[in-house]
Amino acid sequence: MTLIRLAANLSLMFTDRPFLERFAAAAAAGFTGVEFMFPYAFPAAEVAARAEACGLPIILFNIPAGDWDAGERGIAALPDRIEEQRRGVSTGLDYARILQCRQLHLMAGKAPVDDLHAGVLLDNLVYAADLAATHAVDILVEPINTRVDIPGYFLSHSRQAADLVAACGRSNVRLQYDVYHMQIMEGDLARHVEALLPIIGHMQLADNPGRAEPGTGEINYTWLLRHIDALGYAGWIGCEYRPLGDTGEGLAWARPYLSGTEN
Repeated sequence: MTLIRLAANLSLMFTDRPFLERFAAAAAAGFTGVEFMFPYAFPAAEVAARAEACGLPIILFNIPAGDWDAGERGIAALPDRIEEQRRGVSTGLDYARILQCRQLHLMAGKAPVDDLHAGVLLDNLVYAADLAATHAVDILVEPINTRVDIPGYFLSHSRQAADLVAACGRSNVRLQYDVYHMQIMEGDLARHVEALLPIIGHMQLADNPGRAEPGTGEINYTWLLRHIDALGYAGWIGCEYRPLGDTGEGLAWARPYLSGTEN
């Protein structure tokens, strides 16, 4: 029996309907968990009620990440935004408590890779981790590709993120490993996942190029997911991809995992 558990990313999947209606769509498609980018446009209690009604645990969402519509992609490495970042941690934890979510993603943002910004990011990560520990929440950091999706993003390689996790020295700081981003930046996915497994708290996937569902690009997900399963990874894998068409019609690749028939 496979250990692979897939979470629907409701920010990118089932987008033919309003956000709060996507929970029911994910449950109907066979998903047993969900993630999303930001819930803050809605009262936390309303989001929690939708998830509970559908029997879907909320696996992950992001701490507030600055002005997203203006192009910001996190502020945790920015020295002039420290107070805003720390208020965002409190907001994220308030939502996490009501949503019963145990993992929050802290986004570094676009910043020069230098000692100043690295120090600010580390300080903010320690602050977030210590506050989150009182809520039994893990803080995740994710390397994101700078070639296609977020040019200038501070964290772009898995070793860089792993070094940050180690420097933080907190047991509730983990790595968020996105297969799509790391295929673009470094490849050699199987060996990287194997080496990083002890610190991986969450994984995400999409195919490359195009960031669509598995089977639309170059990554051999049939082999890779079996390899991840064989390694004993017991966390969730978020489906953070943009379906080429109707979300449900593009789930043929996932049905063996959603039904538990993959072995």
